[in-house]
Amino acid sequence: MNASLPTTLRFDIQGLVDAVTHSQASDALRCQFSPLQWEILASYMQPFSMQQGQTLIEQGAADQTLYFIESGTMSVHYEDDKGRVRLALVAAGTVIGEGAFFSRLPRNATVQAASACKLWCLTALRFKELANRHSPVALELSLAMAGVLAKRLYNRPKRVAAT
Repeated sequence: MNASLPTTLRFDIQGLVDAVTHSQASDALRCQFSPLQWEILASYMQPFSMQQGQTLIEQGAADQTLYFIESGTMSVHYEDDKGRVRLALVAAGTVIGEGAFFSRLPRNATVQAASACKLWCLTALRFKELANRHSPVALELSLAMAGVLAKRLYNRPKRVAAT
């Protein structure tokens, strides 16, 4: 008997490249990478998937990982000291976690999958390795992340997304 096996998610850096290239979001990641540079970056990242409702980042956590969204939508929840909650949605083609990645401060918001998502993560340690071995790629990525952070901080509703 030939039973069909359940399909598994396939990860290929081209999916992330397409998401970044075609993103219409105001805070989209804008990288000027060649295909070879994308492949180099991919070798330093780890792909994974999340189901709707799973938590990626907890407010207050001490973590410097940067997450690239290939597909799906993430919701960012910030609760202030008075119990007020602010929400932002972040879509494919951008990043989550750039604030703590740059500042080394605790996470300022909780991030959950608003839908099924495909993501890629880059730890601070792997970024340092990338910077040592492929500094032009690391520099371009840093400039692109700084652009995302600046756009989020400038846009009041998106400020909460600067995690």
